[in-house]
Amino acid sequence: MKEVAQDLPARLLQLWGWYSSPDSHPVFLARWHRAVKPGMVPPPPGEESQTVILPPGWQSYLSPQGRRYYVNTTTNETTWERPSSSPGIPASPGSHRSSLPPTVNGYHASGTPAHPPETAHMSVRKSTGDSQNLGSSSPSKKQSKENTITINCVTFPHPDTMPEQQLLKPTEWSYCDYFWADKKDPQGNGTVAGFELLLQKQLKGKQMQKEMSEFIRERIKIEEDYAKNLAKLSQNSLASQEEGSLGEAWAQVKKSLADEAEVHLKFSAKLHSEVEKPLMNFRENFKKDMKKCDHHIADLRKQLASRYASVEKARKALTERQRDLEMKTQQLEIKLSNKTEEDIKKARRKSTQAGDDLMRCVDLYNQAQSKWFEEMVTTTLELERLEVERVEMIRQHLCQYTQLRHETDMFNQSTVEPVDQLLRKVDPAKDRELWVREHKTGSIRPVDMEI
Repeated sequence: MKEVAQDLPARLLQLWGWYSSPDSHPVFLARWHRAVKPGMVPPPPGEESQTVILPPGWQSYLSPQGRRYYVNTTTNETTWERPSSSPGIPASPGSHRSSLPPTVNGYHASGTPAHPPETAHMSVRKSTGDSQNLGSSSPSKKQSKENTITINCVTFPHPDTMPEQQLLKPTEWSYCDYFWADKKDPQGNGTVAGFELLLQKQLKGKQMQKEMSEFIRERIKIEEDYAKNLAKLSQNSLASQEEGSLGEAWAQVKKSLADEAEVHLKFSAKLHSEVEKPLMNFRENFKKDMKKCDHHIADLRKQLASRYASVEKARKALTERQRDLEMKTQQLEIKLSNKTEEDIKKARRKSTQAGDDLMRCVDLYNQAQSKWFEEMVTTTLELERLEVERVEMIRQHLCQYTQLRHETDMFNQSTVEPVDQLLRKVDPAKDRELWVREHKTGSIRPVDMEI
């Protein structure tokens, strides 16, 4: 299994959806935002120049996707549209300043508190800029498409936003490509993990192997009983008084039964040693090994579920810290005081810490999922190898069974050949001559009586 795992992690993770584009990874986005320094960011070619004067209190920044957005440092309002230099007149009709570009830890890239908090909460999971075109005047949560979707604590690329993944073994219907998701239990009792289905198939294969061995054992028993009955019948005294060439042929028929009985005994013995026993003893500890494998994968899945629970807990804590920061920011707008400013600083530190905790939890979750992913690939490939080995072993021993059958038929044919030879020599006239010579009472025939 270790040999199979060589060189897999880097290549497999590259093929896996999230790792194909680091810009789409939530942790990458979060760290990008934290790395951006406050201040004006030069616009890309084709956009407005920095020489354009913005209304008082407005600053412009770039999202991780390179899209420009605007922040009012006084009211915390944000918009994708450049605000008009004329007070009270928006740059374009219908623009909504309640939708924010991606945020983390409760701040925009400039350090301005995020507003509203649920938008920042969303950004840890989503990348908003990619799902909106430049002509959009209202970038909202509904317009943002999730790049990933989590099912039973396992994160998959979202089918609507992520490109199709390349199969790990494109030319084969390999286990490692088709059993990542859980399947609904046919009886309606929850779900069954994909690996559990593979394990059930392996255990079923072992059971089928055992039943084949039992079948051959029954076949052996039949052969042994048949041989005993043939031997017993060959000793029967019926028609033992037959004479002549026919009597010799009959005696050979009875002898052939004894020979045939010996052939079937040898056939049953070979069936036991060359077919039944290998089938029964092949992988004696298979069930125990499969249980160990099942427990290992199940433990990794439990660790993944635990990491996911930590992520959700950290996400909830971040939302609460952001909500507290927003409330204190609103209080500052109503009444300016040193105490309120100090409270905002404290709330900002707590929000930052909550964001750091969330990213740490996401990192640990991704590490746990990567480990589970690698173990799933190497283990499923090992199960494939074991399945091929089992099928090939059974095929070879069934071929041995048919070969023994052919040999037995040949030996049986040889036991009746002497019978055929004697039957061809049966001569009733010769038998009569021999019998007459032995049992004659006189050759002079009777004549008429004379007067």
